[in-house]
Amino acid sequence: MTRDPEQGSVTAFVTVVAVALVLVAGMAYDGGEIIAAQAQARGAANGAARAGAQEIDITHLRSTGEAVLDPAAAAASAEDYLDRSGVAGEAVVVGADITVTVTLRQPLRILPGPDRVLTVTETATAVTGPAP
Repeated sequence: MTRDPEQGSVTAFVTVVAVALVLVAGMAYDGGEIIAAQAQARGAANGAARAGAQEIDITHLRSTGEAVLDPAAAAASAEDYLDRSGVAGEAVVVGADITVTVTLRQPLRILPGPDRVLTVTETATAVTGPAP
């Protein structure tokens, strides 16, 4: 019986192509999940910053005419929004600005490797233009 020198070459080719297809599918799926998680984090950070920016210190505004945030109320409002959104984050208030940082962990389902940790930071200002 003579051996065919080409015997088994299709199996190696199919194996390499199958692995490549799985990696491409993993990049498409996991990449899409990462983009969706970034959008979720950005939306939560934006919403929390807007919620916190509504907490103007009325006493300070009436006495000085300057709009600044009530730091405790603004941070609490932003963190409450994050809790209701189901994401972890923190809010920092400085004057009329509130900065919200949201951190999400996005697991990779197909590609090998550790989970991706996404951090998104958004800032909102209580007053964006001249007072009426």
